Amino acid sequence: MADIKIAIMGAGGRMGRTLTKVAHQTDGCCVVGGIEPKGSEYVGQDIGTLAGVGNLGINISDDALELFTQADAILDFTIPSATVFFAELAAQVRITHVIGTTGFSEKQEALIEAAAAHATIVKSGNMSLGVNLLSAMVKKAAAALGDDFDIEVVEMHHKNKIDAPSGTALLLGQAAADGRKIDLNERSIRSRDGITGIRPKGDIGFATLRGGSVIGEHSVIFAGQDERIELAHIANDRGIFANGAIKAAIWGATGGNGDKTKKVSRGPGLFTMLDVLGIEDI
Repeated sequence: MADIKIAIMGAGGRMGRTLTKVAHQTDGCCVVGGIEPKGSEYVGQDIGTLAGVGNLGINISDDALELFTQADAILDFTIPSATVFFAELAAQVRITHVIGTTGFSEKQEALIEAAAAHATIVKSGNMSLGVNLLSAMVKKAAAALGDDFDIEVVEMHHKNKIDAPSGTALLLGQAAADGRKIDLNERSIRSRDGITGIRPKGDIGFATLRGGSVIGEHSVIFAGQDERIELAHIANDRGIFANGAIKAAIWGATGGNGDKTKKVSRGPGLFTMLDVLGIEDI
């Protein structure tokens, strides 16, 4: 069977280069191109050279639609406005769109859901196996402990991250809310300043730290009377996210079974890494 053809969005960025490297090194996959915005210094440069895997003879383009017609799946860790545009194009050509972008508005989320009527979209606040296992554990713990335990989600990222809380923090907060069967939007605390009063029982708090070159650190704290439980994940290399994204692309392009000998699209729909990994509960 022919290799699964992968296109990289934001190919010139740090995550884009990591995605290119991992996709190129994955058996059964091949990189067919990358996209950068018009006017980017990376347009026209060889995607392999930028990723440090050697010249591949494939120049980065700014024409997404043309590239999408050549690809089986696209990997996208860009910005919300670009991701929505790419989702609409993926829907037009009926391919798999793996989304690691975070920070969407409600309107943008709705547009992605609409695109999923025609494209296979795998969207997650975090693509790593460890974080998705952690989210299942958080859901289970939240259900078991009840609201006698206060929940705080703490995250730290590098100083250049532009959205907060992180997509992973929100993923973990949603897992806790699901465990308690509450609405996260109505029961979350995103900031504290000044005289805030006592902590409302049952709410889920978020704390955001930014600095240096931290790739990603997340912990969920269950604080009870005289005891505290902490569940945590630390990312030391962006490769863990790229590995998950490649796994999602293969899953979407092979009918959902991950068998690279059967390149049949999974079919349209909006999925998460829990679907890809087959994690329902623990």
